[in-house]
Amino acid sequence: MWLVCWAAAEVPVLGVQLPQADWLRADSATVRLTPNTFPNLPVSIRTEMERRGCTVPQPFGSDRRRNVISGHFIDATRTDWAALCSRGKRSVILVFHGNAFRDVDELADTADSDYLQTVPGGRIGFSRGLAVATPAVIRRAPEAGDPKPRSIDHDGIDDAFEGKGSTIFYWTDENWIRLQGSD
Repeated sequence: MWLVCWAAAEVPVLGVQLPQADWLRADSATVRLTPNTFPNLPVSIRTEMERRGCTVPQPFGSDRRRNVISGHFIDATRTDWAALCSRGKRSVILVFHGNAFRDVDELADTADSDYLQTVPGGRIGFSRGLAVATPAVIRRAPEAGDPKPRSIDHDGIDDAFEGKGSTIFYWTDENWIRLQGSD
């Protein structure tokens, strides 16, 4: 299975195949920041991420720290946090209910290499990014994935393969549903 995935990852760039070794190097070269480099992250969450051995992978060429976000993900009255946690070159979205680490959900666990793509200059770069999906964005999202809830009154988490498409995770009826994001 692993060889099949890597073979499929060898795509032509300007008519040239990029060797598997280039994809492996790009995965290793992905910038992964420690939680303490995010000063706005509450200390209790930062400590829990460090305890879990998390680093936060950064999209290729980003000029600012990314993949740690806050929003009203569980309900419209409380601020929650979501962070991409990479361990052993696999990432999962951790969703912290409020400022504590007692209630943490894990979403979309996948290999970091699944989010590599060719980027300008014929190079390979990591291209996964988290963003807040506001209720207005969620209401405008195409009807695909799980059925939309009747009432959309808080934010969702937009998990994007940048330049390709995204999935919106939305909390409703005590669980997460997947909605189609942008294409």
